[in-house]
Amino acid sequence: MKKQLLFVMLVALAIAVAACGGAAQVTTAPPTAATQNTSAPAATTAATAAATGAATTAATAAPPTATVPPPACTKLSNPPTAAAGQLGSSDKPIVITFVPSGDVPTITKAGTGIADCLSKMTGLTYKIEVGTANSASIESLGAGKSQISFLNTFSILLAEQKYGVVPQLVAARKYVTNDLDPDKAMKDQLTTFYKGQFITKADSGIKSIADLKGKTFCFTDPTSTSGYIIPRLVLKANGVDPDKDLKATQNAGSHPNVAIAVYKGDCDAGATFIDVRTDATIQKTYPDILTKTSVFFDTDKIPNDGMQTAKDLDPKIKDATVQGLLAMVADPGGKAMLKSLYGYDSLQQVPPTFY
Repeated sequence: MKKQLLFVMLVALAIAVAACGGAAQVTTAPPTAATQNTSAPAATTAATAAATGAATTAATAAPPTATVPPPACTKLSNPPTAAAGQLGSSDKPIVITFVPSGDVPTITKAGTGIADCLSKMTGLTYKIEVGTANSASIESLGAGKSQISFLNTFSILLAEQKYGVVPQLVAARKYVTNDLDPDKAMKDQLTTFYKGQFITKADSGIKSIADLKGKTFCFTDPTSTSGYIIPRLVLKANGVDPDKDLKATQNAGSHPNVAIAVYKGDCDAGATFIDVRTDATIQKTYPDILTKTSVFFDTDKIPNDGMQTAKDLDPKIKDATVQGLLAMVADPGGKAMLKSLYGYDSLQQVPPTFY
């Protein structure tokens, strides 16, 4: 399927499912500001993650773990100001909403660190919220409860259609591949796209999309690009109606949850991004997941997620936030913090028409 046709279909689907999202809730973290001392230091998440390693013993000493410096969070030149009662002041913080596409505690910690760093760089006050579903973050933007978002790809399309949300930055990651991927030569190159995959238990006997008829299947969330929208298109394109031909389906809530459900046998197969099974948290708990599960289908390329802003956000706040995040990417400590959020290796500015 051609990329252009695929995303025309996605936009059409976005309009069709626009009503799906008002009921989900969000969890909010306290505001962070450069002048407040009640927030945890921005480096906490990055430093803790970097310091985690295998225990040493008297017989075999593990090599020392590399120490990640704290983020610099250097103040920007000529940052905007916010008087009391204005957006960005301590009594009216700028809210950043994050989708729960990975481990929520990890996202919350990383997001809090990013908000704290932005506060130090700009002198404005930021706080975060993490949606219980992707739709919660979309509706938060639409209701004016948040001004900045980190949405997944399909949620960006939906938020653009419903509320005029504007893409500002796209994630660039070191390309992750699997055994089926014909683009193996691109491994570890920075790209602004990724692919999805279908996984199953290694001994399930499922080798193709056709084999899914009569089986149970795990999706992630109805507004997940590689965990729901694209997989449903793939199933239908290959003669499997997900609403009629599957024995049962469920939405596991996140990509890690799908991988774990397939590993445990709760679903015969499931859809995730490539390759969620290599996630450090999953590997720690299920070290044999790569051998106990297998990939039997890869999707076409999908544009990466990134950062967006509400359509009516003050341009000065937007520019300061964008410049702050780009400065974090250029700083080792800041880069480690963004990496712990959604696996970002870099961020790139994009035009509003990127998606």
